[in-house]
This record gives sequence, C-alpha cells and structure tokens, in this order.
Amino acid sequence: LVIETLREVDPTRKCFRMVGGVLVERTVKEVLPALESNREQISKLIEALAQQLQAKGRELSEFRERHNIRLVGEEEPKAAPRDGPEGGKGGPGGVLVS
Repeated sequence: LVIETLREVDPTRKCFRMVGGVLVERTVKEVLPALESNREQISKLIEALAQQLQAKGRELSEFRERHNIRLVGEEEPKAAPRDGPEGGKGGPGGVLVS
C-alpha cells in the first residue's frame, strides 16, 4: 500500500522512514527502491519457509510411520490377516499353559 502510494508522489518530496527504531528524513526516490527490495526479500523468505514447512511435514509423517506413532482418536492402520492355527482371526487365545 505504501509503495503504491509513493509511486504517485513527486520523487523529490520528503518522507520519513523508521530505520532501526530511529525516524529518518529521506526523499521518495531514496525510500521507494528500498521498500521494493524489502518486499521482494520478504516474498522470497516466505517461499523458502513454505518449502521448509513442507519438508518438515514429510519428515514428520515418515517418522510417525516408521515408529508407529498415532494421535489420540486416530484409527489404527489395518493389518493384513495372519494365517495361523486360529484361522486368521485375532491373535493368541490369551491362555498360558505351563
């Protein structure tokens, strides 16, 4: 919004800009290129952070799958039926005989 406004103003007009907590007086022709370069750098930074976020999301998903981590309320993954003496149903009968 500021960049669009300053484009329509006389380049020799004075304007004020906050630099490191200090208000400095400059001209529009000095401030406008700095603002445009800041906007470009912020856009590049946002893109880089979005890529890092996607990479971390994939890494987290791989870690959860590798260590079988589930969130509360999340369904357990379907396991393939096992063939055994119980006919493929469930696990051991729960009876220990010594």
